[in-house]
Amino acid sequence: MSQFITPEINIFSPWDYIVFAALFLISGGIGIFFAIKERHKTTSADFLVGGKQMTCGPVALSLTASFMSAVTVLGAPAEVYLFGASFSIFFIAYTFVVLFSAELFIPIFYRSGITSTYEYLELRFHKFVRYAATIMYIIQTILYTGVVVYAPALALNQVTGFDLWGSVFATGIVCTFYCTLGGLKAVVWTDAFQMIVMVVGFLSVLIEGTIQNGGPSKVWEAATNGSRLDIVSFEVDPLRRHTFWTIAVGGTFTWLGIYGVNQSTVQRCISCKSEKHAKLALYLNLLGLWIILVCAVFSGLVMYAHYQDCDPWTAEFISAPDQMMPYFVMDIFKSMPGLPGLFVACAFSGTLSTVAASINALATVTYEDIVKNIFKNISDRKGTWISKGLCVVFGVLCTVMAVVASKMGGVVQAALSIHGMCGGPMLGLFTLGILFPCTNWKGALGGLFTGYIMSFWVGIGGFIYPAPPSKTLPLPLSTAQCVLANLTSNTTAITSTFLPITLSPATAPARSVLEDNWYSISYLYYSAVGCLSCIIIGLLISFVTGREHGRNIKPLLIRPVCNLFCFWSDKYKAKCWCGVRHDSEEDFDHQESLQKDVKMDAITDQPTENGFDNESSKKPPPGYNTEEKSYTNLDIDKESYM
Repeated sequence: MSQFITPEINIFSPWDYIVFAALFLISGGIGIFFAIKERHKTTSADFLVGGKQMTCGPVALSLTASFMSAVTVLGAPAEVYLFGASFSIFFIAYTFVVLFSAELFIPIFYRSGITSTYEYLELRFHKFVRYAATIMYIIQTILYTGVVVYAPALALNQVTGFDLWGSVFATGIVCTFYCTLGGLKAVVWTDAFQMIVMVVGFLSVLIEGTIQNGGPSKVWEAATNGSRLDIVSFEVDPLRRHTFWTIAVGGTFTWLGIYGVNQSTVQRCISCKSEKHAKLALYLNLLGLWIILVCAVFSGLVMYAHYQDCDPWTAEFISAPDQMMPYFVMDIFKSMPGLPGLFVACAFSGTLSTVAASINALATVTYEDIVKNIFKNISDRKGTWISKGLCVVFGVLCTVMAVVASKMGGVVQAALSIHGMCGGPMLGLFTLGILFPCTNWKGALGGLFTGYIMSFWVGIGGFIYPAPPSKTLPLPLSTAQCVLANLTSNTTAITSTFLPITLSPATAPARSVLEDNWYSISYLYYSAVGCLSCIIIGLLISFVTGREHGRNIKPLLIRPVCNLFCFWSDKYKAKCWCGVRHDSEEDFDHQESLQKDVKMDAITDQPTENGFDNESSKKPPPGYNTEEKSYTNLDIDKESYM
């Protein structure tokens, strides 16, 4: 390949470091604020789920910030630059994911009164299923957090000169600091602030990039001429990296494993003060997902318009596509000190929010599913200190694990591959429990392990034996206006165009049928493979070993498929409920009583003669009638269980 003269790109200025440092200081300050504000609330429920008194607004912003991480800020624009705006089809996937999460999964978890998502698995199946799922979640989250911390730090280091290990350790230290001090409330409110920073950072890049490239019409024209707006491909081939079906279907499975049953999401939803607020938080979060997606897609298009005639990756100005966005930012803001720092703050806002949410969720799962089952009589104060200690432990583990992520390729594909391989089987497990009352614990456990075997088989196989280049080629990239190293800067632009090189059949290495088909499947289908394998094998094992009897299942824990078809008769509904007494007044009254007990445990210490013990406030908990000594407003109704 010809050698090109690398354009001079500025590195970070003192103003950039000041803007970036402000992000960390404000985030840490929020942790200190909530540590002081909540100092009298000593229960683990206050620390881990905010006393279940959060409102929908900050929770919605927190959800969006956590999963639209630096992976999205850096990786999604690069995906659009290389492969076109088909990434925007995730608009459909996000919509289905939020609908299923809000109407199917979250109501079950919220009404169950749980703190850890995996408590549900013991209530529905068996403690063995709960422990297996807990261990796999811990492994998945630590791996994913490693990618989120390391990959953006590496990309920014190689382009901006920003210190690699300094940023990695700063991220880990700050997240651990405010998680440990302020608990879930600090995480949620810090995420809300970081979400605003992400949007401002994206908008600054979009506005300046569009201005420098002649306005929106010029950007659109360049994207059209470069085939970046050929969005929809209805090709059914599952080996194609991105088509309408891989993104709409595979993307739904992947993100549903993240949103529907992931502890980090569920924990913040059940921290809301009512089920209505929990659902509203998810729907408001959908709006946030759309906004971030639009910003990422248009950033990729603006970036393509800027480099349509001199691609930095092809010309080897950068070493990886993940560096495209930082390179572009340093290029367009080279005469504007402070703005590159704003973008880096934007990228690291996503990192901080994701890592903080992961640390908090890991501490919650470990405390609720492991510690409390080993040590039965833990006082509230001791439980709070144990929870804080777990935040420190997992903060250190996630920071150390960041080193492993250096071998995992592009940040978007790496992150979604991990979520697909680990989240798919977990999604299948909860689907078995909620939608199929006939599933027994043996089927659930067998299905879970089968799902992991299948998803890791295809995922690791795809990493070792990548798909043929013909299935993963980027769109054409040009170096026509790049200047050759042996020419002066005044020389007329060269007219070479780079097209990704493919090996002819005669020179390509021989590949097995397994490599050409199974291992070459799109990474977005990993979750679907794991989920469907878990469901199918789980049902088969349940029928072979004797299906679960409905009388052993509490109606609160399931929502059979028949509920999706309200026009069905009661006769068919009863059959689909597999004998569960879903219309029993006695069962409903029992569940209502359970809800009262759960809400009392979550909000108060042991009831006193006044009916509550809340030292930090002179008022009783919401919905508590001091005369009747009972809760009168539970935000539930009988029809919601039917």
